[in-house]
Amino acid sequence: MKEVILDVQTREVGAKSKLSTLRKKEKIPAVFYGKNIKPESITVDAKSFMSIIEKNGANVIVDLNFKSGKKPAIVKSLQRDVLMQNPIHIDFQSISLEDKVEVLVPIHVEGVADGVKNFGGVMEFIVREVKVKALPKSIPQMIAVDVSSLGLGQGLTIADLPKTEGLEYIQDPTTLIVNVIAVAAEEEKPKEESTETAQPEVISKGKKDKEEGAEASSTSGVKKVNI
Repeated sequence: MKEVILDVQTREVGAKSKLSTLRKKEKIPAVFYGKNIKPESITVDAKSFMSIIEKNGANVIVDLNFKSGKKPAIVKSLQRDVLMQNPIHIDFQSISLEDKVEVLVPIHVEGVADGVKNFGGVMEFIVREVKVKALPKSIPQMIAVDVSSLGLGQGLTIADLPKTEGLEYIQDPTTLIVNVIAVAAEEEKPKEESTETAQPEVISKGKKDKEEGAEASSTSGVKKVNI
């Protein structure tokens, strides 16, 4: 873990309107606290802070430069605006370089799983960060894992992460990190049966019956005369 210097200014705790004013001036409200330390409300320059995070990662050791001197700290919490994702508040935790701390370290996946590349599977990400315990200077910026050998139905757990001297994983070792799953084949839909029903053949006899009836009625009205 690298160390960088960040200038800070103390501030008075006030209304939300004052915090909004600070942010418009590209300042981020923050608090600095730690063991046996009275919490201090401070501000830091937004551009300077984001440049440090982008270059060094979230677990960088920050030497907060107060008027009274430098104080080492780590970013314990970073709040962002929901829409713009701009940082709106930071919690800096005081640390001792001689004491171990617990932090979350991002997991970086390398390679393409065999089950994805050759068998059409999909890589499923379960955990993207792992909690570790180590001395501040021994905390890595990220932990890399190679997934190229994973086949269908195979995955990696925290127990499979690389072992590094001085670095302790403090999560359940059986926690699944990534998993290669098979894509379910689409079932072929059965052919739709015709909804039309065969109409029975209808033989029209109405006209003939009518004609025969008319003929019968015409003959029945004739009186037979014997000669």
